[in-house]
Amino acid sequence: MKKPCSYTVEIEGNQKNLIVNCVGCMFYPSLEDNFTCMERVVNYILEAGIPTNIILSSTRNFIYPKEQAEMLAEVATAYKVLTKEKNVLDINRLAPFNRAALGERIGIVRDIVLGTLRGDPIGAYVKALRELRRQKARYELAPPGEKRDLQSFISVLNDIVETLEGTKLIKRAMPKIPGYSVGDRSIYRDIFEPLIKPNFMLTRLMAEPPAKAMEVDSYTIGEFDKSDVTILKVPDRVQLLYHIIPPEFRLDEAEYALLDEARNILAKHKPTEKEFVDPKRTRDVFFNISRDLLEQLAKSKGMKLKYKEIEKLARILVRLTVGFGLVEVLLEDELVEDVYVNAPIGSEPIFVKHAKYGECFTNIIPSYTEAEAWASRFRMISGRPLDEANPVLDTEIITPTVFARATAVQNPLSPHGLSFAFRRHRAKPWTLPLFVKNKFLSPLAAGLISFLVDGARTILIGGTRGSGKTSLLSAIMVEVMRKYRIITVEDTLELPVSQLKSLGFNILSMKVRSAITGGKAEMSASDGIRTALRLGDSCLVIGEVRSKEAVALYEAMRVGALANVVMGTIHGDSPYGVFDRVVNDLGVPRTSFKATDIIIIANKLRSPGMIEEMRRVVSITEVRKHWEEDPVREKGFVNLMEYDAKKDTLEPTPALLEGESEVIKAVGSRVREWIGNWDRIWDNILLRAKIKELMVKYSEKDPSILEADFVVVANDMFHNIFARLAEE
Repeated sequence: MKKPCSYTVEIEGNQKNLIVNCVGCMFYPSLEDNFTCMERVVNYILEAGIPTNIILSSTRNFIYPKEQAEMLAEVATAYKVLTKEKNVLDINRLAPFNRAALGERIGIVRDIVLGTLRGDPIGAYVKALRELRRQKARYELAPPGEKRDLQSFISVLNDIVETLEGTKLIKRAMPKIPGYSVGDRSIYRDIFEPLIKPNFMLTRLMAEPPAKAMEVDSYTIGEFDKSDVTILKVPDRVQLLYHIIPPEFRLDEAEYALLDEARNILAKHKPTEKEFVDPKRTRDVFFNISRDLLEQLAKSKGMKLKYKEIEKLARILVRLTVGFGLVEVLLEDELVEDVYVNAPIGSEPIFVKHAKYGECFTNIIPSYTEAEAWASRFRMISGRPLDEANPVLDTEIITPTVFARATAVQNPLSPHGLSFAFRRHRAKPWTLPLFVKNKFLSPLAAGLISFLVDGARTILIGGTRGSGKTSLLSAIMVEVMRKYRIITVEDTLELPVSQLKSLGFNILSMKVRSAITGGKAEMSASDGIRTALRLGDSCLVIGEVRSKEAVALYEAMRVGALANVVMGTIHGDSPYGVFDRVVNDLGVPRTSFKATDIIIIANKLRSPGMIEEMRRVVSITEVRKHWEEDPVREKGFVNLMEYDAKKDTLEPTPALLEGESEVIKAVGSRVREWIGNWDRIWDNILLRAKIKELMVKYSEKDPSILEADFVVVANDMFHNIFARLAEE
């Protein structure tokens, strides 16, 4: 058992933490409020050297980060300089000629330097400054024989004042020093603001918002346990602050102690790789163990906790042991699109990409120990390596409330160590009506896409990073009739396969080797596509066309191996950009590219102030077949719909309105009643568009109408009614 007020030094990554054990101490653990606490910490810095963080560890950990630790380190350095180098206690400097004054002067300097400086540096500075003024006034009135002696004492006081004025702490406090009352510690509360975390957690959190921050927005997130989110405008920063108070920080002291004890017991259990193969099963097992353990511990301590409270504590414990900590809480926010944890971990907060407010910095600072634990979990869950030979790992996080893609990068690619990026996906699949409501698509565009899916066309969705390509692909998958089999080929599981399975879709998911990491234990994407073609007539969905698998995909299209819809995403900001990437970068022959029927381009658009972002489908383009070299110059690309910035919507082009689309006519040529009758084809597209529009209208009363479970049933009813009318 550690003694109260003893300290240890821990090296964590590139950080040196000075940890003071405050359990059993009679004083509250606070540098800003407690003279003795600050004095002891300065003494520890003098012994152990300059730390990166100062941690006062009690039932909660009070963490003073680098900038605040540096201020106290400067105070320790000032103390050392004054006592060792400048010798301010040397009697030959204090009273070289007038020994009678030595007692008074040594008492003054001892009080300032030895008595006050380490526990109240601002008070020491004010005392020295006031004494300096007093001695200068005495010097003016002193007889010539005493001036030389006073001058020496004044130089000692000058050394103290100038040394302290060179510290960041005194510079920060300078505007409030006039009229300052020595011993008043309220001034320290404006300078020292600890990050507070329960001592069973590894992540730090700034509980109090910064001074002078203005609230922009606030809301609550969380399906089971609620967290409060506040968006704040901080002076002198363009980025907004995403301030969150998670359930972990709303517990009382007894619950903190209970969780700490339970975590220590669980820490002794070392999970095997077998336990991590199925993340859902792992969480379920640990949740049940945690719930039973917490119940037993609560009874042994005489605590009366309701069943819901036990379950809440168990969920927190699971998140902090086999989960991903507060990253999971951030990913529960439906407005958070991306979460970034930059290297070196522990030196800066987590950043998020917010749907409304763009990139924000958060009040959460993870620790290096926690980051290493995440990396280990990713290795076990994915079965992929993450080491110096394989410095990138792509995988996914799947929990009851979170579905996200995760990328981890380490040395040597990331020279400062581990870093992570998380891309959040919607818990429920996106649908075309949802996109219509969010203005990502127009109703007519949704109707046209639905028509093309039923027409078994080949569709490529292009766009820039984060433009919504994968989300649109997920929504289009919902439009596939449930009577058709779907095969997905992905290197990182991002498509809502399990959700679609639960809705009755006949779907097979294939996971292939990552194009970035290139592990040998998995099949390549090219082989995965060729395998998919041997698994019967199915709709083929490629998560992202990244590399040489494009050649295999287009080979299959060309020989007619695919008799149903084929879809995929690819990076490209225009139809020509997609063509350029497929042909010139990925090596697909120009003639093979003609197997593409439709290119949908989604892009990010910005407001005039360049701060707000919005996602829009900007074009739906068909690829004509009668061109040789350049599809732009030879009119091989024909836009069916184009984005109108003034109206903020997709508008049909004359080519679509006048029935000049060869792809749509090709779909019509397969339906007996539509052959040579453009009006019937157009009426079918308009009917689909009106259905989507009507669903959006009715969703004002019941938003669940736009979700996949209803949309799938609505699509089935549409096809059944249409088939019955055709028979009649």
